[in-house]
Amino acid sequence: MNSCDGGSGLMAKPSRDKWLYSTFPISVATGPLGTMVQLYLIQLNGQALGTIYGGLASAIYNGISIPAALFWGLTIDRLHKRKGLIALSYAMVAIALVSFYFDRSTGGTIARYSVISFVSLASATPLNLLIMETEQKSRWAGAFAKLSLVSSLGNVVGLLVSVVWADLLPAQLVLLFVPMGALSVTSSALSVVLIKEPEFVLERETLAARRPSFFTRLLANPVFFITIPSLSDFRRAFRGMRSSLTRGVPLFYISTILFYVSSGLFNTSFVPAMHLYSVSDQEVFAVILAGMAVQTLSFQVAGRFVGDRNLVTTSVQGLLLRGWSYLGIGVAALLLTGPIFVAPALVLYPIAGGLAFAIYYTSANTMMFTTVHSKSAGAALGVYSAVVGIASMSGSFVSGFISVYDGYYVTFILSGVLLFTAVAVIGRLPKPSSRDESALQ
Repeated sequence: MNSCDGGSGLMAKPSRDKWLYSTFPISVATGPLGTMVQLYLIQLNGQALGTIYGGLASAIYNGISIPAALFWGLTIDRLHKRKGLIALSYAMVAIALVSFYFDRSTGGTIARYSVISFVSLASATPLNLLIMETEQKSRWAGAFAKLSLVSSLGNVVGLLVSVVWADLLPAQLVLLFVPMGALSVTSSALSVVLIKEPEFVLERETLAARRPSFFTRLLANPVFFITIPSLSDFRRAFRGMRSSLTRGVPLFYISTILFYVSSGLFNTSFVPAMHLYSVSDQEVFAVILAGMAVQTLSFQVAGRFVGDRNLVTTSVQGLLLRGWSYLGIGVAALLLTGPIFVAPALVLYPIAGGLAFAIYYTSANTMMFTTVHSKSAGAALGVYSAVVGIASMSGSFVSGFISVYDGYYVTFILSGVLLFTAVAVIGRLPKPSSRDESALQ
C-alpha cells in the first residue's frame, strides 16, 4: 500500500483524465431522479398521501446513505478495485431505474429509490481516489474541479431533458426512467473502456488530507466515513459548550444539524407544493433546473469568494440568503393561489439552492477541513457524516406530515427559521486563527 506521497512517480506521465467523461451519462440520469420520484408518488397516491410518501422516500434515501457509506468504505479498503466498483455501481443504478417502469407500486418505488441511494455510493470514493492515483499532484485540483463540473453539467442536462419530456409526454413520466437507465448502462460501459486500474492504490484517508479531494467527495455525498465513530466520539464532539475556548466544534456541529434539518424539510416538500399550486410538471422541472444551473455557476466562483473572506462571515451570509429565500417562498405559499406560485419559486429557489448553498457549503466544509486535521480526524469526519445523515433524514421524514397537516407554508417558514437559528449559533463561533487560515490554503 502506497501513501499519498508516492504520487511523485507520476510526474512524467501525461494527464489521463478522459475517463472522467464516463460520469456524464449517469449524472444526466440521476439529476432529475429526486423530482421524478416525488412527482410519481403523487401520481400514484394523490396530493396528500403522495407528499407523505415522498417524505418517507426521502428520509429512507438519506438514512440509507449512512450504512451504505460504511459498507462501501470497507469494501474499497479490501478490494482495491476502482474500475470494477464504479462499473458495478452504475450497472446497479441502471437496473433500479429501469425497474421503476415495470413495478408501478408505492412500496416498490420507495424501495428502488432506497436501493439507488445504497448502490450509487459505491462509485463516489473510487472516483476521487482514481484522480489522486492516476494524475500528477499538480493536476489534482484541476481534475477534481473537472469531475465536479462534469457531474453538475450532467445534472443540468438531465433536468433539461426532463423539462422537454414533461412537455411532450406529460402522462408518461414513468417511461422516462427507461432512457435514464440506458444512460446509466452507457456510463458503466464507458467506465470499463476508459478507466485503467491504477499502478498503485491509496488509502481512503488521503481524501481527507487534501482540500480539493475532500470538497469533491463531500459534494458528491456529504456522508463519508474513514472510521466508524463511537459514542465517546460523539460525546467529545459536543462537549465543551460551557467554555469559550472549546465551544467552537460543538457549535459548528449544531449549526450543521440545523442546516441539514432545514434542507430536508424544505427540499422534500417543495416539489409537492408546486404540484398543489397547479404548476405543471414541465415547470416544476424548469424550477429545479434553474436552481441546479445557478448552483453549478456559483460553485465556479464560490471558492474565490470564500477564500478572501472570514469563514464565519461567509457562512452567515450563505445562511441568511438561503433563510430569507425560504421565508419568501413560505410567504408566497401562504398568500398566493394557483400556478402564479411558480414566479416566486423560479426567482427564490435558484438563490436558495444555487447561490446561497454554494457560499455556505464552501465555507462550512472549509471549516470542516480544518476540523478533520486533528489527531482524531477519522472520528471527527465520522461524527460529521453521521450528523449530516441523521439531520437530513429527520427533516425529510417530518416534512410531509407538517406540510399535509399544517400547510406547506408552515414547512417553508420553519425551514427559514431553522436557518436563522443556525446564523445565531454559527455567529458565536470564534474567528479562525492565522494558523487555521493557513491550514486552508
